[in-house]
Amino acid sequence: MKKKIRIKDIANKAEVSTGTVDRVLHNRGKVSPEVKERVLKVIDEIGYERNILASALAYNRTVRIASLLPSPEDDLYWSQTNDGVLKAVKAVQHYGLALEQTFFNYGSPASFVEKAKAVIKTLPDGLLFPPMFAEEARWLIKECEEHEIPYVIINTNLEGAEPLCYIGQDSYQSGVLGARLLNFGLNDGGVVCILNLDYSTKAAQHLISKEQGFRDYFEEINNKQVQIIREDFDQFDDPKKLGVFLNNLINNTPLLRGIFVTNSRAHKILECIEDLIVSKNLKIVGFDLIDPNLNYLRTNKINFLINQNPADQGFRGIYSLFKSLIRNEEVEKQQYLPLDIVVKENEAYHVKKLTEVELVL
Repeated sequence: MKKKIRIKDIANKAEVSTGTVDRVLHNRGKVSPEVKERVLKVIDEIGYERNILASALAYNRTVRIASLLPSPEDDLYWSQTNDGVLKAVKAVQHYGLALEQTFFNYGSPASFVEKAKAVIKTLPDGLLFPPMFAEEARWLIKECEEHEIPYVIINTNLEGAEPLCYIGQDSYQSGVLGARLLNFGLNDGGVVCILNLDYSTKAAQHLISKEQGFRDYFEEINNKQVQIIREDFDQFDDPKKLGVFLNNLINNTPLLRGIFVTNSRAHKILECIEDLIVSKNLKIVGFDLIDPNLNYLRTNKINFLINQNPADQGFRGIYSLFKSLIRNEEVEKQQYLPLDIVVKENEAYHVKKLTEVELVL
């Protein structure tokens, strides 16, 4: 029978403490490169194979992962993201993983920073968050690096960041796709509107990238001239004000043929001016499989939805931290999710997929 090798055996042979061996095995904490190399050499020599579950239980060690997300009560999109996070935690919690959730006010950089400071004070073993506000996110990333906290970013990729991984769509390509879908309903000389129903659009990197992709697509078309206008409106939760804004937009733009809503709020324009949208035969392209959007998709009032897979983003984010912190496995750096084009005819299939995220351990 093969002799069972203990962490203590590795420590004795490498002439280090068991705590140092533990840090090397879990790839966490400060260990000098020379000591780490010596420990790994001993592990290779004696053929140690770590039983992940037994190791976690033996050390009575809990891996604390923090999530910093917009409040799910404020936005249906982030509610789906949070559902994915919770499902992943439920699947791996018996490995000694614990989740500490913190929520900030959607659209508020100040709230993001306030909550991020509270999270950093707890020194979690890992962090999951969307870098929605570039400047504030860079501050948080700097804090993570100073405290050696591995972090996963979702939804928005941030240039120059070095996370454990990014999970989400390629925002630039989603803008290109939105333009391609709208182009089907356009004639030469038509006008299309990039509509940001959001807060702080100038600081939202994912919206900037979507707009650039959208514009670049039409610039490369040679057979027709299309005018692109951009409108930002942050009072989207006030139906009366939004209705006035949209009526003015449409009435003052007689050649308007389509609207590209850059987030999950396409339904809000139809809730305000559905009759006008239908009478003008405006094409609507938006994002995300939330119930209000799906209702308009099923009646052909929204022509296309691009599914950003928010639940999958949350799920994969937690799973990636689990793989790195507990399994000590490599994690794919860029995890781009597919740009699913959803129409009336295939929406049932994609809605079903939302509830079928599985974790294979």
